[in-house]
Amino acid sequence: MVKFVGAGAGDPELITIKGQKALQEADVVLYTGSLIPKEVLGWCRDDALVANSADMDYEDIFEFIQTHHQKKFVRLHTGDPSIYSTIAKQIAFLDEQNIEYKVIAGVTAAFAGAASAGIEYTITGVSQTLIISRIEGRTPNPESLKQLLSNKNSSFAFYLSIKLLDKLKASALELDYSIDTPCWVIEKASWTDEVIYKGTLESIEEQVSHIKGISLILFGEFLHQKPTVESHLYAKKYKEERVQK
Repeated sequence: MVKFVGAGAGDPELITIKGQKALQEADVVLYTGSLIPKEVLGWCRDDALVANSADMDYEDIFEFIQTHHQKKFVRLHTGDPSIYSTIAKQIAFLDEQNIEYKVIAGVTAAFAGAASAGIEYTITGVSQTLIISRIEGRTPNPESLKQLLSNKNSSFAFYLSIKLLDKLKASALELDYSIDTPCWVIEKASWTDEVIYKGTLESIEEQVSHIKGISLILFGEFLHQKPTVESHLYAKKYKEERVQK
């Protein structure tokens, strides 16, 4: 059995109980290099084989899995395995080899970062849609940035894009976004050295020009955190209407 485990965004306590148990029971753990904090690996047994996939290509990973899959095997990915983890190709290999697998969810950076910043993505009257994407750089994005940003009443969380803020700014201005539209960067969301930078489309680049590592870009009017209409959930008048019915 190969278990794909989401390690969470960085804070070792953000791993799920199920993921923690998988690590504690594992004979073999293959983890994704510098993206996994060492504290998360502290859940592994002392006698477990723990290997870093940072210098491996797909064929190396497949060979390693093939060698060890009959043991209790954990493939440890950062965040949640469903987002930017490349598990699809690994699962295709497991299917071809008739190797059993299971996926254990984790906490992705968009949610760990929102928790750190104390924000909600769905603000009544402002945004009810969260778009998680990346700005096209070396890795192509079939959806153009302008097409994404045309959804102006959405909340945006961009992964793996910290060096492409100039593209975000240029595309947003072409679509008539205000230069004052909030744009925040969360560096190493939930890690012990996390830093949150709060700026606008105009000011954020200068604030974060030094960042080279793991960062999340949040963009949109939702960052003001000010509903423009009342929510039905807790509004007094809606509660009164329900009671009368």
